[in-house]
Amino acid sequence: MPSLRTALLQSSGRPGAVAENLKALDEAAARAADAGARLLVAPELFLTGYAIGDAVPELAEPAAGPGSEAIAEIAVRHGLAVLYGYPERDGERIFNASQLIGADGARLANYRKTHLFGCFEQERFTPGEQTVVQADLDGIRIGLLICYDVEFPENVRAHALAGTDLLLVPTAQMHPFQFVAESVVPVRAFESQMYVAYVNRTGPEGEFEFVGLSCLAGPDGVVRTRAGRGEELVIGEVDPEFLAASRAANPYLADRRPGLYGSLA
Repeated sequence: MPSLRTALLQSSGRPGAVAENLKALDEAAARAADAGARLLVAPELFLTGYAIGDAVPELAEPAAGPGSEAIAEIAVRHGLAVLYGYPERDGERIFNASQLIGADGARLANYRKTHLFGCFEQERFTPGEQTVVQADLDGIRIGLLICYDVEFPENVRAHALAGTDLLLVPTAQMHPFQFVAESVVPVRAFESQMYVAYVNRTGPEGEFEFVGLSCLAGPDGVVRTRAGRGEELVIGEVDPEFLAASRAANPYLADRRPGLYGSLA
């Protein structure tokens, strides 16, 4: 099975300007496709911006809203799948969500962030209740989490047990927590034997300072590609043959003793 070339878009776009963010995503998709990528991953709340404060209700939209339609057109035009973050409206509730759109424009998966970080998120969003959301892309099982979710090892292990090969984590990782991008994410990839694509915002935005450092980490804990601190598009390979060999050699999942872990819940 061939590798899945994956592009990570490290950018904050322009908060509150959906049309401009869609334009930036379209330009990144063109560059990613020219480089042979089959998947483009954008950061948390990329469609609208993260630090949009009380504009969250105004900018939130349904999963099948105009933003998803515009991104489906981008995906079809450039022939690659796109994962993006956005505020999802469902009736009176608003979720911090991410959605995967296929290269044919189909909506493949939608995930609602289960662990909300800080007052900004907790005051404006409803937490999701489904830990494992997956889709298949080019023979690879894709799983979705968002930012703070990946800092809970239980979330990533749940994906490992459900067969996730590549975990996509759009994020808004801010100063002074850069150690998550530098250290935690590669460890998560190793201990749960999967690829993890961690895709961050960058630079100042409202009260926040995003640290960049987006990465694609492999099941051996080695980072395949890493962005710096600025706007950047980086590309890495998700190799299913290497993943299978790594899982065969690493006993973590086989050596688990679930009967001992009841107290964790």
